[in-house]
Amino acid sequence: MIRRLLIANRGEIACRIIRTAQSLGIHTIAVYSRADRQAQHVLLADEAWFIGESAVNQSYLCSDKIITVARSARADAVHPGYGFLSENADFARTCAQHNIIFVGPDEYALQAMGNKSQAKAIMQQAQVPLVPGYHGNEQAPQRLQSEAAKIGYPVILKASAGGGGKGMRIVAQDSQFMAALDAAQREAMASFADAHMLVEKYIAQPRHIEVQVFCDRHGNGVYLFDRDCSVQRRHQKIVEEAPAPGLCDTLRARMGMAAVNAALAIDYVGAGTVEFLLDCDDEFYFMEMNTRLQVEHPVTEMITNEDLVAWQIAVANHQVLPKSQTQLTCTGHAIEVRIYAENPQDDFLPATGVLRAYLPPETSSDVRVDSGVIQGDEIGIYYDPMFAKLICKGRDRQEALQRCQHALQQFFIAGITTNLRFLQDILAHPAFVTGKVSTHFIADHTEHLLPQKFTPPPQVIVAFAGLITGSEYAAQQKRQQAQTVAHSINANIPAYWRSNLAHSQLLQVQVNAETNTKSNSDTTGIFTLNITNDSQIQERRHSIKILANDDKSYQVSVEPSTQQHHYIASIDEQRIPMYACQFAEDQWSVLHSGQQYTLTIVQADHGVQSGAQEHAFTAPMNGTVVHIPITPPCQIKKGETVMIIEAMKMEHNIVAPNDGKITEVYFAAGALVSGGATVVNFIAEEDI
Repeated sequence: MIRRLLIANRGEIACRIIRTAQSLGIHTIAVYSRADRQAQHVLLADEAWFIGESAVNQSYLCSDKIITVARSARADAVHPGYGFLSENADFARTCAQHNIIFVGPDEYALQAMGNKSQAKAIMQQAQVPLVPGYHGNEQAPQRLQSEAAKIGYPVILKASAGGGGKGMRIVAQDSQFMAALDAAQREAMASFADAHMLVEKYIAQPRHIEVQVFCDRHGNGVYLFDRDCSVQRRHQKIVEEAPAPGLCDTLRARMGMAAVNAALAIDYVGAGTVEFLLDCDDEFYFMEMNTRLQVEHPVTEMITNEDLVAWQIAVANHQVLPKSQTQLTCTGHAIEVRIYAENPQDDFLPATGVLRAYLPPETSSDVRVDSGVIQGDEIGIYYDPMFAKLICKGRDRQEALQRCQHALQQFFIAGITTNLRFLQDILAHPAFVTGKVSTHFIADHTEHLLPQKFTPPPQVIVAFAGLITGSEYAAQQKRQQAQTVAHSINANIPAYWRSNLAHSQLLQVQVNAETNTKSNSDTTGIFTLNITNDSQIQERRHSIKILANDDKSYQVSVEPSTQQHHYIASIDEQRIPMYACQFAEDQWSVLHSGQQYTLTIVQADHGVQSGAQEHAFTAPMNGTVVHIPITPPCQIKKGETVMIIEAMKMEHNIVAPNDGKITEVYFAAGALVSGGATVVNFIAEEDI
């Protein structure tokens, strides 16, 4: 009987497991790295134990440390969550050797399904349709390239021991194969300590359909319906929904029974997900089985009204499945979106920083937020950039979609770049609204999903100007100016106010100017405003005119509401609610009518240059140097990779913008590098 449960994970999934376990009266034990010492899962658990430094290979991937803590804390069981050690057969075996219950399948099932090559062989014997490919043990690069040629391009390389899009590359032609193989193997080694590769035919325009299965130790198996997880970036899901739209009952039942049979064939126990590719002719092919709880399990919970973590604990306690197949029902529709710290405008580059504001939408029985952070927490470089999930349910897909769109518009996050707007654009796209999705959805609709202009309505700029002109920010600016003046100033007087004298100032506001990312002139806009604060006008009320944009003057006042970061602007007697938070010097995030903007107060240019070299190579984010494919001094061609930096389990290539010469590399492989740091010394060809 499980009375004390150790959660061998972190972030939102650890918090989610802890809540269910505590509701069942189970004592919860958290583990944490140095970076997570103040993390929410640590604060939520009944007790927490330190297991090592921030890097995952020194903490969350150290099974010996976790077993030591489990024994010291007298844990009856370990729940691995997803990722990390959740599909590690050696870890499951070690738990059993120490009489600790592993909340998941046994060693045999983990080995059988955890290795994609072996899983394919088992599915072939079970007569489950497979995608054409090479799943053999011979891993010589020339052999893999030869097999790819036999299959026919395009092909996809997959890490045999992998998942979550790690160690995966699409190869369009033979000349790209070796470079793609090298990158996939390197990523697989870093994520799974196993570089074994599969080569499969790349199916054009498939849907990614998965089936949630559950089995107990008494020979029972059920499927809890299906999910569509086709909308992906970097081969990772970002939008999931259940049930999968557009499937007829016959196809749905065929896929469900195939998934259950696959699980029973290996005497599976616990929660699992069988993933299929579905082509345009409604033919499905086995892709892989995830022997754990999935990130997207909440959409299944929403449509079945079941707690899958509670099911896991029941099965781990040797109980019979809570319900049979005929007792399970599917009601309504649910949609989940994953919220990432990343910049969609910059190839989904991971972002880091402090959550200066974190205000999720109000939750209910139909709106759920699974999160591992609160306001003030830091998103660092060591872990996956996903930090929250929004799940919404409706009576049908249309209502679920509308509810999810509305909830996304209420989400206010400041301090880091996120994919919130990108998710809104996905859910609003006509193809998604009509259910016409595939794993190529984002690539097919990039132009509409990643618009290059973010021009807010004039009311947003005017309200923002009114806020900062009468805010503590303006008072701070005035106090700084006053330090050079002999007489003192009353900081309680609104900034820029003058007794019996109208005072005007010019203010420039730049929209969506990102820091430490590649700039794009099309993504920014500068507004110049003329702001007048007159003693005859009500205190903190301003006359504001946007120069060169319109000829109208606005009468503005802004007051804070009772909710944090929430303000009410009155513009010509029209009430304009908005959220605003200053997250850096001269930078603010503003949310109005569901759209969020980054607004920067442009300081005067006094002709001082930054001194940065025109052709300097800079790190796009905080990260770790994982590979340097050059040896300076050396010539380099435009487009060649100079350095590969990894952050949040993702690699980013720094490439040459033009021909030239690398004279020196400033960081070695394994070194930590800060975003914006120059990594090499480069001389352009025209300067040589």
